Amino acid sequence: MYTDKKNILQLAALLKAHGVKKFVLCPGSRDIPIVQTLADIPELTCYPVTDERSAGFFALGLSQNENVPVGVCCTSGSALLNLHPAVAEAFYQQIPLVVISADRPRAWIGQMDGQTLPQPGVFRNLVRKSVDLPEIHTEEDEWYCNRLINEALLELNHHGQGPIHINVPVSQPFFQHPTAALPAVRIITRHEGDTAIQAFAEKFKRYKCRMIVAGQANPEQTLSPEVAERLTPQFAWIAETTANLSAPAGAIHHIEQLLASLDNDTHERMRPELLVTYGGHIISGRLKKFLRRYPPVEHWHITPDGQVTDLFQSLTDVIEMNPYEFLEKVACLTEEKNSDYPRRWKSLEDTVAEPDFPFSEMGAIGQTIHRLPSPSVLHLANSSTVRYAQLFNCPPGIKILSNRGTNGIEGSLSTAVGYASASDKLNFIFIGDLSFFYDMNALWNTNYGSNIRILLLNNSGGEIFHALPGLEVRAVTTRFVIASHQTSAQAWAEDRGFRYLSAHNDEELSQAVATFTQADEQAQPILLEVFTEKEKDVELLKTYYSKQKQLTRQQTI
Repeated sequence: MYTDKKNILQLAALLKAHGVKKFVLCPGSRDIPIVQTLADIPELTCYPVTDERSAGFFALGLSQNENVPVGVCCTSGSALLNLHPAVAEAFYQQIPLVVISADRPRAWIGQMDGQTLPQPGVFRNLVRKSVDLPEIHTEEDEWYCNRLINEALLELNHHGQGPIHINVPVSQPFFQHPTAALPAVRIITRHEGDTAIQAFAEKFKRYKCRMIVAGQANPEQTLSPEVAERLTPQFAWIAETTANLSAPAGAIHHIEQLLASLDNDTHERMRPELLVTYGGHIISGRLKKFLRRYPPVEHWHITPDGQVTDLFQSLTDVIEMNPYEFLEKVACLTEEKNSDYPRRWKSLEDTVAEPDFPFSEMGAIGQTIHRLPSPSVLHLANSSTVRYAQLFNCPPGIKILSNRGTNGIEGSLSTAVGYASASDKLNFIFIGDLSFFYDMNALWNTNYGSNIRILLLNNSGGEIFHALPGLEVRAVTTRFVIASHQTSAQAWAEDRGFRYLSAHNDEELSQAVATFTQADEQAQPILLEVFTEKEKDVELLKTYYSKQKQLTRQQTI
């Protein structure tokens, strides 16, 4: 029988699944549920060793003998420190040692409770991976715990071998062992090179509903037309504007409004069986929610560094490879009758009408995007700006960049100005008022020229907060959360040598955008400040989504 501690059950099941079959077990009280669970698994071989100093080296010798990962488990407190010499030896000899330490609950560390010290990360740079498992109370806790264990165990043999450390907090009571069987657990596997191609080719034929999601990509990263032609009929391909040319031109680019227009039954019917992802960050919150609620049977993530990234909480395989090389190689293995699944997605996308907003932030972004000269560069600041830009079709020949690594508002303007200073093209910067005023020192330096065009959307505060479900907007919210203000950029822009344009209505906006987007050489950079009301902007957006949902229902009935 096994413990009822879910984090230990996940650990035991994954250790077994990843092929760790031998364990050196040290006595103690806090590690009782780990020790007894491992000792009760018939497929495992366990060795009792009382002294942790000796136990670590005993495990080292076991691993050396068969060149396989071996686990060593100890109780909390100074017991773990006694494993340090063996861990150091394992690190420099590149021996795959799995150090498992029981721990007290985090709330009791540093509170003079017995056998406690800060155990997570205690081995610092002498282990290839160190994880601190959560105690499991929710489904998200269980997903997180599973992911952490998979991540750690995958590092045992990733570009060489070496020790890892898994720290396991255990709350009382911990003497109970009522569980009859280990749980079914998700196993994440890593593939490299030809092994990845062969494994994927076998899985490809198994599934009919296949989807590819392309994340943010550098504008210089491109998918070859030949690969796109071969794979597009086989996959529903989803790419936001920030994917640039890393996805086919025929990919679904308006996934946010498409998913918003579909009911739950349609979501269920459109669930992918096989999901392939590559690239960086995804903007669409609805896409994340859709793929987490309706997960694929298998999710393969292609990344050159081979690291685990489980955005949709369904990752099964990591392909350590350049994504474009991988897609090029598998394209030759996917010749078959075109799948109906991509056509169904495209038919749904055909019901999405590109919005035509009246005067608003969205309207200003849409008008400007449609008139961007080609070639040019578009920089999207974070929050509302980058999200609203996804609503519109961008002309070909536009490179799109955005600081989506951490999605902060700081530095959006400085990054764009830095890029533009080395660019020979017009650089358009779409930015909200909080982002602009936060980073207005970007215009204090003198490292920019006349190729900068800033579209400043000023609605006197943080509009995105008005759209947060459940947030009650009160006076204190307006002041401290939304950061309302009555500031204009005119004086600062003119002082910094910019030609200043402004718009307060549709007529002024049309005239200003025509000047703002002229491809002719300008003698000075331009800043166009558009003044809107955030409450009206939010209502216009809600109305658009509501009408789009009705339109989609009518066209699909």
